[in-house]
Amino acid sequence: MNPDLILMAVLAGLANWGFRALPILLMRGEAKPGGLMAGFLASTGPAAIATLFVASVLPGLWPEGRNLVPLTVGVLITVLAFLPRRSVVVATLAGSCGYGIAFALTT
Repeated sequence: MNPDLILMAVLAGLANWGFRALPILLMRGEAKPGGLMAGFLASTGPAAIATLFVASVLPGLWPEGRNLVPLTVGVLITVLAFLPRRSVVVATLAGSCGYGIAFALTT
């Protein structure tokens, strides 16, 4: 197995663990509503989602763009499903299904 790939997987895993676990470990008490730590903890979820999104999309866009139809459909359905109910679960499932259907139809 490629040592660079293993190193990259370990670094990504450590960064993901640090992003999720360290704020909780560093803050043993309750976060004050509206405080700095509460804002930081509230932003870790969206930041982690954005990081995973970029990590999963970037190989399809670089060095040369591949079929962008499934990606576009999946992102649009995810956003449109999230807006009315603000449910991450429904949006994720809808976007995944939309991506899969678009991928099956375009390949």
